[in-house]
Amino acid sequence: MFGLFGKREKRQAPVDAVFARVVEASRQPAFYLEGGIADSFEGRFESLTLHVFLVLRRLRELPPPADEVAQDLVDANFAYLELGVRNGGVSDIAVPKRMKKIGQMFYGRVQAYEAALVSDTPAELAEALRRNATPDAPEAATALSDYALRVQRRLAGLDLEGLLNETALFPAAQEGTAR
Repeated sequence: MFGLFGKREKRQAPVDAVFARVVEASRQPAFYLEGGIADSFEGRFESLTLHVFLVLRRLRELPPPADEVAQDLVDANFAYLELGVRNGGVSDIAVPKRMKKIGQMFYGRVQAYEAALVSDTPAELAEALRRNATPDAPEAATALSDYALRVQRRLAGLDLEGLLNETALFPAAQEGTAR
């Protein structure tokens, strides 16, 4: 019986704390008031996805057990999204189909943002964000891209311990996400 509780349970509390900071950062009002992201389920998904991606990207650069932490973060993200879908009134029968679509959207965004960050063209991230996060406010994509690059630089200075324990993973959205 005692073997049922392993390493995953020991790191779940810090992963939950990191995920809570990700959610809090993604919900900063400036993203929705001036930042061009729609204040809707889809807009909040886009903001959350960007923030989760940035943390996952850093975790991928770190040695084990960061890979396990990354998987726990993805699991927490999808559990949170599923709860949002259920609370949005989607029937139990339709939830798996909706979650499959959300998963495809999430991993599509991750691929697009990763490709943009490794490209030699700085404007590619802004273009990917314009297509996904700010389609109704294309002028806001550059500021959102600048914000994402600031987050990436901040996270690059953290090891796994720092990432799990840092309370200020993300800068304030008003530092450049307003139109």
